Amino acid sequence: MSKVVLFLLVCLGCGIGVVLSAVRLPGIWLIVGGAALIGRLTQWELIGVTPVLWICGFAILAEVLEFLMSAMITRRAGGSSKAAWGALIGGFAGMLFLSIPLPIIGSVIGALLGCFLGASIGELSVRGSITHGTRVGVSAAIGFALGTATKVALAFIISIIVVTTVINADWPIGPQPVVVPAPP
Repeated sequence: MSKVVLFLLVCLGCGIGVVLSAVRLPGIWLIVGGAALIGRLTQWELIGVTPVLWICGFAILAEVLEFLMSAMITRRAGGSSKAAWGALIGGFAGMLFLSIPLPIIGSVIGALLGCFLGASIGELSVRGSITHGTRVGVSAAIGFALGTATKVALAFIISIIVVTTVINADWPIGPQPVVVPAPP
């Protein structure tokens, strides 16, 4: 495979991964998996083990921040722990059950709505104030959006690491030696 074709495939895969991350699909893991596959297929000449470990660490950080951001902002807005848990559970449930039939952004809208409803209902069960519950729900939805934006930013950083690692690799990749066992 030529250098140009492989480089274009890496760029395309990274771009698709960033877009999928923006719509709450596992695009960041597509980038990590593709980088690990390229590394393994080239005996770690194009992408070494160290960059793959770094991007795995960034991917795990992105996932943790995405899910905890809504709960943390809910708590900072004065929400109870029930509201924080409601935001987490509501985000998942909204993505699955409240998605509207719009390509690409339907699941994001459903997840935002679920996050809002989960936090609002959780806070209403504790304090009973509709005004406070609505304010906490809005804060949870904002936190959810910030978590998604953080994940997309980290997916972009991971893509930059992968692309620059491929650019800086020693090209061309030579043929791999075949190891034949010695006769007994």
